[in-house]
Parts: sequence; structure tokens; C-alpha cells
Amino acid sequence: MQKESANQVKLSNGAIVFVTPDVKEAAVYYRDVLGFRVVEHLDNAEPFATLYRDTVEIIIVQAKHGVVASNLERYGAGYDAYLDPERLEDVDRIFEELQQRGAIIVSPPGMTDYGSYEFVIEDIDGRRIGIGRIRDKDVFFGQEKP
Repeated sequence: MQKESANQVKLSNGAIVFVTPDVKEAAVYYRDVLGFRVVEHLDNAEPFATLYRDTVEIIIVQAKHGVVASNLERYGAGYDAYLDPERLEDVDRIFEELQQRGAIIVSPPGMTDYGSYEFVIEDIDGRRIGIGRIRDKDVFFGQEKP
């Protein structure tokens, strides 16, 4: 495990980038079904839209060729994104919200074998998005247990 130095540059945020066959259609889905605010940048050489909900940013870019496929479809494993609500009880609250908005629910909230209480949705392009929170205080990702 790498030690952190006082002068080390830190990253403070990240953005998910998805390629889509139709930026406008995907933006409408993320706005109307998943509750994101949309900012369109469709006049660029590479048309895209940025999607914002709370501290999450997703950038959707217009595909020029190829077939858009989820990680599960293409590789047989993995989500395409994972979103982490602020509190454990928010997992059920956002599940109910998205279900009422007509989101495609792949699996309802439940405990995973890796200690996360989560559910899975599918977006308009078939991407799988996990939404969950670590429930067990003894489970840590990216670091050793103390």
C-alpha cells in the first residue's frame, strides 16, 4: 500500500463516460427516469451531454460507429457504473423513487456477498448500474482492514 505524502496531489472527483447511439434519447431517459439534470453540448464536433445528480456526473457521448454494449454483454461480468448513496437507508429510498419513475430494475435491494446493500438498474442502452452502500463496517474496498 502506497503511503501518502504531504505534497502529493489528490484527485477529488471523477466522472463516468458512456458512449451512446443517441445522445438526445439517452439524456431524456436520464432526466425523466433517473432524475438527472441535463446540460447539452450537441453542437460540438463530438456531440455530448453532461448529466448531474447531487455529486454524480455522467458524460454521454454520441457514438460514431460500433455497437454499444454493457460490460455484462461484452465481457460476461461487471457493472458499467456504481453509485453510492450517502446513507444506507437511502438505498431503499432511491430504489422506490426510480421504480416509481419507471426505471428498468434488474435486481431489487439486497445484501451481496461482498458486504454491500445494493440494487441494479439498466439504462436505455442496456448498461448495468449498481446503486448501493457498504453495510458491514468491517468491509473495505481498496485498503487493508485495520
